[in-house]
Amino acid sequence: MSTNAKPYKETLNLPKTEFAMKANLPTREPEIQASWREQDLYGQLRRARQGAPVRVLHDGPPYANGDIHMGTALNKMLKDFVVRSLSMRGFDSPYVPGWDTHGLPIEHKVMKDLGSKAAGLSRAEIRELCRVEAMKWVDVQRDQFRRLGVMGDWEDPYLTLDPRYEAGITDVLADLLAGDYVFRQLKPIHWCTSDQTALAEAELEYRDETSPSIHVLFPMVAGVPAAWLGADGSKAEDWRAMIWTTTPWTLPANVAVAVHPDLEYAGVRYVDPDTGETVRAILGAELVQKVMGLRKIEDYAEVGRCKGRELEHAQYRHPFIDRVSPIVLATYVSVEDGTGLVHTAPGHGGEDYQTGRAYQLPVLSPVDAAGKFTDQAPEWLVGLHVFAANPKVIDRLKESGHLYLLSPLSHNYPHCWRCKKPVIFRATEQWFVGVDRNDLRGRTLEQIRDAVKWYPSWGQSRIESMVSLRPDWCISRQRSWGVPIPALGCVKCDAQLLTAETTRHFRDLFRKEGADAWFSRPVEEILPPDAKCSRCGGTEFRKEGDILDVWFESGSSHRAVLAGGFDLGFPAHMYLEGSDQHRGWFQSSILTSVGATGKAPFESILTHGFVVDDKGQKMSKSLGNVVSAVKATQQHGADVLRLMVAGMDYADDVRISERSIKDASESYRKIRNTFRYLLGNLEDYERFDPATVAPETLRDIDLWALGQLNQVIREVMAAYEKYEFYWVVKKLNNFLSITLSSFYLDVLKDRLYAEAPTGPDRRAAQFVLFKLHEALTRLLAPILPHTAEECWGYLPHGHGFPASVHLATFPEPEPRWDDAARDARWSVLREARDAVLKALEGLRKDKTIGSAQEAAVEVVAPPDVAPALQADRELLATICLVSDVTIREGAPVADGAERFKASATKSTHGKCERCWNYREEVGRSEAHPTLCGRCVVVIEAANGKGPA
Repeated sequence: MSTNAKPYKETLNLPKTEFAMKANLPTREPEIQASWREQDLYGQLRRARQGAPVRVLHDGPPYANGDIHMGTALNKMLKDFVVRSLSMRGFDSPYVPGWDTHGLPIEHKVMKDLGSKAAGLSRAEIRELCRVEAMKWVDVQRDQFRRLGVMGDWEDPYLTLDPRYEAGITDVLADLLAGDYVFRQLKPIHWCTSDQTALAEAELEYRDETSPSIHVLFPMVAGVPAAWLGADGSKAEDWRAMIWTTTPWTLPANVAVAVHPDLEYAGVRYVDPDTGETVRAILGAELVQKVMGLRKIEDYAEVGRCKGRELEHAQYRHPFIDRVSPIVLATYVSVEDGTGLVHTAPGHGGEDYQTGRAYQLPVLSPVDAAGKFTDQAPEWLVGLHVFAANPKVIDRLKESGHLYLLSPLSHNYPHCWRCKKPVIFRATEQWFVGVDRNDLRGRTLEQIRDAVKWYPSWGQSRIESMVSLRPDWCISRQRSWGVPIPALGCVKCDAQLLTAETTRHFRDLFRKEGADAWFSRPVEEILPPDAKCSRCGGTEFRKEGDILDVWFESGSSHRAVLAGGFDLGFPAHMYLEGSDQHRGWFQSSILTSVGATGKAPFESILTHGFVVDDKGQKMSKSLGNVVSAVKATQQHGADVLRLMVAGMDYADDVRISERSIKDASESYRKIRNTFRYLLGNLEDYERFDPATVAPETLRDIDLWALGQLNQVIREVMAAYEKYEFYWVVKKLNNFLSITLSSFYLDVLKDRLYAEAPTGPDRRAAQFVLFKLHEALTRLLAPILPHTAEECWGYLPHGHGFPASVHLATFPEPEPRWDDAARDARWSVLREARDAVLKALEGLRKDKTIGSAQEAAVEVVAPPDVAPALQADRELLATICLVSDVTIREGAPVADGAERFKASATKSTHGKCERCWNYREEVGRSEAHPTLCGRCVVVIEAANGKGPA
């Protein structure tokens, strides 16, 4: 007989594993990634999925300048969740990452670094410097994305500077030319005077700007309603058309005033409070009181009213240029602001331009690329930047008596996305894709509605409204770093030669030599065969200088990548980007694809919100709230960041802060500790074949746990299929922390630690732990790829499992573990257990007991469940971890009331020295008087004195 506890303690099967409690992810993850590269895991996965249905997430190319930030990290992690989960669902889901390597930001950086040296370099030399700059950042970002655990073909990404890609872009342009979508026209477009280039809508940022708001009186010449003239004996020259504008600098280009045909206009006579002169003005009838009130004018009267259409073709004189212009009709005129009469300058406004075309008005734009007035403007404005000219224009109007009112106005105004400066509308000769040619707009909207699934669903209405309202797409830019629009200018007559045939000639050239050939080779060497001017028949040409909009470049990836040499297939299963891409890449991609192929390039679109801080504010250096993705990965590990991102609803703006990362770290720690518990109790499982476990050896709680695993597999798979990763994380967290850690694994400790090491009870428990481990590792693999791989490495791989979890597929539920009646019974047991735990807490507080094992419990149950609970009395004691349970039948309870009441006392039984349970039989064994009956049997079997 031994009274020494130490030998008994040494007979326990305590957890043992090399799976460390401390993750040390910043060190461990790069080692795992190096192993993946060494074994070519991505290549293995491609070979393993060969022949399976293909589902491709097509990567939207990030811009190759600077370190990745939390927004790009969020985007890449979400894409990796999708790709990995598709692969584990059994699909062949290759991922080819890409980069947008052309465009203004790179060229801007190169030119800034060159300074005055830039003037001495050719465009070809500048392009080479741009290439070096772009590739530098491709290499930096590639390493940073890899460090996040993003799996893909990093050795052969697609780059927009790759000749294969440049040829794909040019091929799309050729198809659009063949479809008659592309045209060249003098037309007002957004223009950045700082970077001196045209801008697309997607390259604009809107922010508040304070502008001078002016009401101007234009002297009438003819067309004032005769009734008004007769009513107060005036002449047409006595009247003024009052307009309102926030861009005084555009007045030199004014060639018309627009009114709405159906609105009422009033002729108003008032006395100017400053000069005492009588003034007669035309303005919207609904705005008379408001406009007069702006100068507190009370002495005014209406002379008469008319419909806007009655003013059509009336004439006025420009206030400071010798020019007479007409009043025209336009349905966009409103009386929400201003005067109801709109200053119209077709060279400086989209709607103005359309009105100008309807009335054949001249398109004046006396402003150069730098935003300065040319000699086509009045002499006193020549050389001034347009914004600097505003005060000059206002002063001139004051001096001439044409200014009714000047006041500041804060309003939303477009700014250049790159330099952040206000842009202007400026008419220049540009290349456009006509969105209403051949019903491109209508056919695109049809694809949006009928051919694409949207995650979240509101993405559809968002892009629908944008496409419905968008203007023609200006695709030309006045820069060097990009793919040229291969237009040839006729030396003889200046006509442009750009056809589908000539463009395909240059497509083939670019595929062989890259787009640099356009800039480096003489025009005579690269002319298409038999090139001839369609206007004059000339055969001498010059190369024109425009390049394509970078949105056209990235929007052509469906041709250059999906249908190109990457064997991905067209269309893609999914495009996934931030919600700003509804007006960016999603739109440029579907417009070019519908124009070139008649189909959308994607079957589904998933969009996510923007990264903001914990207060919902945009991250910025000035606010000091930027969380660096690179530093966060170095400090906490990629899996922590991935868990944080996966746990958030990406449809909304994603709030990220040091606090959210710490919360994710704590959540990760709990997940890891649960797996450590599983592995710690599976240390000897390598020598055990789970196929030898007879189902009848599984206890009822084991069967219940396997049924719960089935349920969580189904729920998690449904969430993966809907790309609802936050539900994946929530379901798995709840299962790991509540179902397992707080209940099943807690109950299991006694069997795992105290039963015979190879006995049927312990092996049955290990069988369940093994099932839990391998299933949960697979379910978590897309979210926590490094940790899942580490866990997978501890599985006994003699059981037919692939070497990497990422070569495996998701687990499938096993119907043999499903039992609705059993689950209902366990629901009652767990409800009773909750009542017991509440009672035990009281005993712990007053220090009557130290642990649940010291307690004896009485449970009062209503008549409808008391008999069933009585039958499960010993099971209830086991799951409550108490010494003993008695059941007493109580009165029926009302609906919604607690069904069970429990009370607890300190157990009178002895404490087993080995397992610490309080049992009635402790002391009965002469050989082991301090042990319970179960532990006596285990010890004697270990000593060869009896069966285990």
